[in-house]
Amino acid sequence: VQLQASGGGLLQPGGSLTLSCAASGFTLDDHAIGWFRQVPGKEREFVAAIEWSGKSSFYERAVEGRFTISRTNAKTMTLQMDSLKPEDAAVYFCTAGWRTSWLRSWTSYDCWGQGTQVTVSS
Repeated sequence: VQLQASGGGLLQPGGSLTLSCAASGFTLDDHAIGWFRQVPGKEREFVAAIEWSGKSSFYERAVEGRFTISRTNAKTMTLQMDSLKPEDAAVYFCTAGWRTSWLRSWTSYDCWGQGTQVTVSS
């Protein structure tokens, strides 16, 4: 049971990037899915999530309108990131939690990807 994140890279401010996350050993059905990010010396920060029913998505205020989280199919989720800013640079982690409700807390999730680095710099 694991998640595999991919798609990170180096971009200039204003650029776009899509992160992907693939589940193996389980499906994302009945799971809340989310993305968090972390920079050195700081706590893991909530970025975006979709509740387990798939009905609603939630975003951290600083990324709302620029990032879009999607559940592509039963095994894959994505995070489309547009209009990237230098402050978006971080290691991004995908995560899933079976029927979890407290989406903004990293403690609610029980499966994590290994992280993918996003660097935004001119």
